[in-house]
Amino acid sequence: MPESRRSDRENMEYDVVIIGAGPSGLSCAIRLKQLAAEKGTDLNVCILEKGSEIGAHILSGAVFEPRALDELIPDWKDKGAPLTCPATKDKFAFLTKSSAIPLPAPPQMHNKGNYIISLGNLCRWLGEQAEALGVEIFPGFAAAEILYDDQGAVIGVATGDMGIDEHGQKTDQFEPGMELHARQTIFAEGCHGSLTKMLIEKYDLRANSDPQTYGLGIKELWEIDPAKHKQGLCQHTIGWPMDKQTYGGSWIYHMEDNMISIGFVVGLDYKNPYLSPYEEMQRFKTHPKIKPLLEGGKRIAYGARALAEGGFQSLPKLTFGGGLLIGDTAGFLNVPKIKGNHTAMKSGMIAAESVFAHLGETQDWGTECASYTNNLKNTWLWDELKSVRNIRPGFHKGLLAGLINAAIETLTGGKGSRTLPNHADHTQMDKASAHTPIDYPKPDGVVTFDKLTSVQLSNTNHAENQPCHLQLKDPSIPVSINLPEYAEPAQRYCPAGVYEIIEQEGAAPKLQINSQNCVHCKTCDIKDPSQNITWCVPQGTDGPNYPAM
Repeated sequence: MPESRRSDRENMEYDVVIIGAGPSGLSCAIRLKQLAAEKGTDLNVCILEKGSEIGAHILSGAVFEPRALDELIPDWKDKGAPLTCPATKDKFAFLTKSSAIPLPAPPQMHNKGNYIISLGNLCRWLGEQAEALGVEIFPGFAAAEILYDDQGAVIGVATGDMGIDEHGQKTDQFEPGMELHARQTIFAEGCHGSLTKMLIEKYDLRANSDPQTYGLGIKELWEIDPAKHKQGLCQHTIGWPMDKQTYGGSWIYHMEDNMISIGFVVGLDYKNPYLSPYEEMQRFKTHPKIKPLLEGGKRIAYGARALAEGGFQSLPKLTFGGGLLIGDTAGFLNVPKIKGNHTAMKSGMIAAESVFAHLGETQDWGTECASYTNNLKNTWLWDELKSVRNIRPGFHKGLLAGLINAAIETLTGGKGSRTLPNHADHTQMDKASAHTPIDYPKPDGVVTFDKLTSVQLSNTNHAENQPCHLQLKDPSIPVSINLPEYAEPAQRYCPAGVYEIIEQEGAAPKLQINSQNCVHCKTCDIKDPSQNITWCVPQGTDGPNYPAM
């Protein structure tokens, strides 16, 4: 067993440590324990989850395809999985400013056999299944540091120290983090994971792949008038309020108990620095075909998170000495389906099967489970992502070109020899001088709301007097470069009001970071044109506490 990297930290040893209790991490843990039971062996597996509980940081649309769940837990219905609202009807429309033009739903959006769910509740249930099999789950403990051996292989992670003040000094409440050592460490951090970002750089995991691209999804839960509710209905739109060069669209899913999930996704390769994804979501709700649905209703919850949209050609190398990547941290989202939960689960299951076999072959630490990638290539997951690889990149040339390309790719099943490239989102933003500010309507407090009111509904909390988890590589860049060249877009791309330019009489403006508002969406780390912001895990259980999102 490796020794502690720091003398003041205790350590625990496991066969496998998984970072993140989302659908991929939980599925991986469950499959590992299933395999151990089948073979009559003992396997020590633990999961670290930065949220205060399983599901606290989970947010998804979500219409769920149960294919992977059918494979993992065939009797999930008997075990009470929270899949109780079948999708019954699909609607798709192109919005203009005043009308909605019905369109046939693309084949990828046909949801027969799927379920409208709360992914947070599904993860809570998966957590119960994992714990029943003997998986140790530690919510409220964020993995803050990767541990390496002398050869540079991963041998586990450490949780963050507690009781550090905003100046980086130890307080009376100081407690050192804990080291968790593992023969294999599986990273299931979700989109743009903070540790995964480090791994990609250290091992050059993108040497043979395109950059990852992202969207920002903003979601609200509403309780609406029962007379307007149509349980099982799945609605999607494209068009307004997006311009013809910006990728984006909406969903409205009619859940049980007169609840709807309503949200809007904006591709983070947008060009106009004055665009605000949050305000576009609010503006969408004012459409004459949307607003009547919400009037008389009550908004229950709010949240936001980034989505990995790069697909097949943006998958990094998935393995390295001592560990591997699964789920959305690797980028297994199927963009045309607007679904990534079934693919995340499948990647976790294949990772479990690969790691279980690998651990049976060697007792060494820090070895690379190279079979994982090859095993993935022989699954429906790989085929599914490859067949739609060109649909999202086709929208780089605008809405019309994207729709034409999507139709061709769908008809051919993506079997053409070409693969369209992706580009890093932060490189796509124009200078402010090329655009004019967007005049967004003021919130009415009935259907549309300001950011701070919305953040309150996310139950976000960050303890005071701790180091800011949003770190600037160069504190001068926001005012010296981003403000004059891009009108400091952090003020607008952040959906939680974290970044604010403060004008000072007789002095230069300054950037104020309201880190207590952060909903952990990672957009700032992705979209900042100067790549000057590094998102790190805060102390303890801090962040949003989503109810059934």
